[in-house]
Amino acid sequence: MFDAIVVGARCAGAPTAMLLARAGYRVLLLDKGQTGTDTLSTHLLHQPGVAALARWGLLDQVRATGCPPLENVVYEIADIHLEGCARGVEGQRAGYAPRRYVLDAILARAAVAAGVELREDCRVTGLLRDAAGRVTGVEGRYGDLPFTEHAPLVVGADGMRSTVARLVEAPFTASDPLLTCAYYTYFADVPADLELYEAPGSWTAAVPTNDGLTLVLAYFPQPRFAEVRTDAMRHYREHVRTTAPALHERLGGREPAERLRGTGDQQNYFRQAAGPGWALVGDAGHHKDSITARGISDAFLQAEALVRHVSGKLGGDPAQLDAALKEFGVERDETLTPGYEATLAVAQLAPHEQRMSLLRAVQTDAELTSIYFDMVAGIASASALYTPRLLSLL
Repeated sequence: MFDAIVVGARCAGAPTAMLLARAGYRVLLLDKGQTGTDTLSTHLLHQPGVAALARWGLLDQVRATGCPPLENVVYEIADIHLEGCARGVEGQRAGYAPRRYVLDAILARAAVAAGVELREDCRVTGLLRDAAGRVTGVEGRYGDLPFTEHAPLVVGADGMRSTVARLVEAPFTASDPLLTCAYYTYFADVPADLELYEAPGSWTAAVPTNDGLTLVLAYFPQPRFAEVRTDAMRHYREHVRTTAPALHERLGGREPAERLRGTGDQQNYFRQAAGPGWALVGDAGHHKDSITARGISDAFLQAEALVRHVSGKLGGDPAQLDAALKEFGVERDETLTPGYEATLAVAQLAPHEQRMSLLRAVQTDAELTSIYFDMVAGIASASALYTPRLLSLL
């Protein structure tokens, strides 16, 4: 009998399991694959996520992998050039973009070090329920062997196509159309800051990561997906050339260090966050277009919020646990809705003149630029930008 079972051992599930174990609970962490493998990702950890790693005592491990700090941000659109750094949070001003096989392995090892039992190659096929329908555990296959395990809380941290979400029939509480498709690969020996280039109908980003590689991403409008995928590399190169010519020049005709990856399935939704005996964290409960790269940082914050709400309530009165899970859901929605709405606006790939006028004012002032980059990182809301200084410039 465990106190909690977490399904999915990546950047949502591993921290959830680790924090529950550090709180004194017996935790089982299940994953259908192997830790330390790659997955589709923008990699970027904004400062709120970096601060979480620091709180957990794991930031130095990420730094030790050679992942470079992202201490300068460049953003260009039309005649506008913003350059600087966010003010940060909890003393963390730099972002990081570790490869997922690096980051996820660090998180999984930290969970095991906290006392979590990790089972890889373990597929959940069903949920156990009591007579009232409350989730009380999982069933599945561990290699070739069937298994059942019991716990008062089952956490689905198993991604956008979550098995746990499907099995509990978690309803969508918000759902919006697909907006972009994205392709990316890596280039060696290309100097770059965290760089963002926007134009009508296109978005390009460059992000330094591990092993001297720079990740270069291209975002296209979703209606172009069928066209782009027929010759993805040609469209990708042309996109970078036209949207970010200075970056394209630095690429200098280099061949990618790895294959081109892409997706046209960047869903935008909230699912119900929790119910009797279950909860969803990370992409299982909430997903949005990756263009703002909020997913990893948001997953970390959800893990902390869930553990904070359920601590002291596992193994006791189920009604108290249910109330805590409901409170977690309310906090999740209140915290993540502004970023969701901002992401949908950016993913329209249609900058409007009011925003352009604001950015022209922002670029004239270093402090306003830092506040703007706080907004990009999810640290500050748009209202923080409307200082007397900005209003005097508009």
